[in-house]
Amino acid sequence: MSVCTSPLSLWPARGCEARVLRACTPEAGLTNTSFFTSLFKEQRSGKPEAGFWASRSTLSPAAPPTPRSVCDRPAALLVPCSSSDTPPSPALFPGALQIPPADSHPTHPARQGRRTWPGMDREARVFAESHFRGLEGCLPRRVCPKLDRVDFIEKPDSFSYADFFKGYLLPNLPCVFSSAFTEGWGSRRLWVTPSGKPNFDYLLQNYGDVVVPVANCGVREYNSNPKEHMTLRDYISYWKEYIQGNYSSSRGCLYLKDWHLCRDSSAEGVFTLPIYFSSDWLNEYWDALDVDDYRFIYMGPTGTWSPFHADIFRSFSWSVNICGRKKWFFFPPGQEEALRDCHGSLPYDVTSPTLLDSRLHPMRDHCSPPLEVTQEAGEMVFVPSGWHHQVHNLEDTISINHNWVNGCNLANMWHFLQQELCAVQQEIIEWRDSMPDWHHHCQVIMKSCSGINFEEFYHFLKVVAERRLLLLAKGMGPGKVEGGKGTRLGPQQAAFDICRIAEVLESVVAHPDFQRVDTSAFSPRPEELLQQLEEAVATTTSL
Repeated sequence: MSVCTSPLSLWPARGCEARVLRACTPEAGLTNTSFFTSLFKEQRSGKPEAGFWASRSTLSPAAPPTPRSVCDRPAALLVPCSSSDTPPSPALFPGALQIPPADSHPTHPARQGRRTWPGMDREARVFAESHFRGLEGCLPRRVCPKLDRVDFIEKPDSFSYADFFKGYLLPNLPCVFSSAFTEGWGSRRLWVTPSGKPNFDYLLQNYGDVVVPVANCGVREYNSNPKEHMTLRDYISYWKEYIQGNYSSSRGCLYLKDWHLCRDSSAEGVFTLPIYFSSDWLNEYWDALDVDDYRFIYMGPTGTWSPFHADIFRSFSWSVNICGRKKWFFFPPGQEEALRDCHGSLPYDVTSPTLLDSRLHPMRDHCSPPLEVTQEAGEMVFVPSGWHHQVHNLEDTISINHNWVNGCNLANMWHFLQQELCAVQQEIIEWRDSMPDWHHHCQVIMKSCSGINFEEFYHFLKVVAERRLLLLAKGMGPGKVEGGKGTRLGPQQAAFDICRIAEVLESVVAHPDFQRVDTSAFSPRPEELLQQLEEAVATTTSL
């Protein structure tokens, strides 16, 4: 573990203590979800990569930090929102909920050397269903535990899927997996030279003519960077010249981002999907449509970076360094609100000294320093839903990154989409009485800007739900779900997924804006699918 040093000494270094596996109980921190409406113009202006259909980016429009604490405003995420909803003030966040120290839970399952399960077991499913029943149809209140480190998971043979599910996925907490979890990946052997540098020769030989997206880190376009496309051959030529020029170029600091290797060419042998991230509905959905995916390759020289953001649709993400090192700045959900400037905008760079200007950022003093993580070669970072972060490459780096949604953060995604629609409605509220089919136009604008609307979300739920129902109907054991890449689903996971989809779909069907959507051509109709799911939930309780 390297000593963390910020690019600027704006934040005192923290999160850099010796990496140990903390005993994290689900009670220590409920799912952290950002309940604030992202500003319409910030989310959309000039960023096609944020779209559901466009070439997607792990960069979602940014957002800044607030105190990690319990909000006394209930978060009715599964309740229809109106265009008049306003975000709560950061002043609503009093004291914090302290996570118990590591030694207070000596019986943490990861320390007992249990075998790794192939997927969700009954114990984990029962635990998760109990967790969500306790929420009574709403997302958790804003519980933001005070973390002073990000947990480091060292040994694959002593850390099960259930351990990850209960210790990190449900509580929505970040962690780092050691390089032992990825040591068998072909990319770590073939894409890297013996000295640990990118193997340009191998990459050129195998992918040189592939066209890749490249962002200019030195140019700000809204809260992101402008992109161009070039062949990998041209990018590597630039990269070599950049290194020879002492990491400087008149062309700027270029970062290859969001290359869909799995979609563009064969990725067989490049990596093996970790079991912990195998319940991946986003990529399962796009694999079923055979249109796109949320699997990306990032690569770039020292100094390339990703501005402050939360991942698209409040998805989870994971990132593995094939070579090189990254510095991460993490802010728990809600913390970003204290970094908004006096105009309500989120920062582009949380290491900028402009954040020290109290007139420009009047709430900054309410923001705790970020958790900082230095990710080494081979290590894998889990980014929870709604956690804003900023990432810097400390060396020439290649990484593989996925965005994913499943039953644990599906309600987060649904709430985010409600807030997106509210923002669109607020933007064009003045035309509500004069524009025919105003509600329909709001959905059209939402899809054109965000890439998804309520109709698309229903089809997403439908595809995943029907595949789970089919799996249970066939009585399948653990194995691949047809059409999914590397998905390992068993009946317990399918039963849990159906339960979560049913709860969210019930909210979707009841939402007044969804009721205005023409569903006459849908097959099955939303009400019919919901009935199927509810019947399946009733029959799987004893599974």
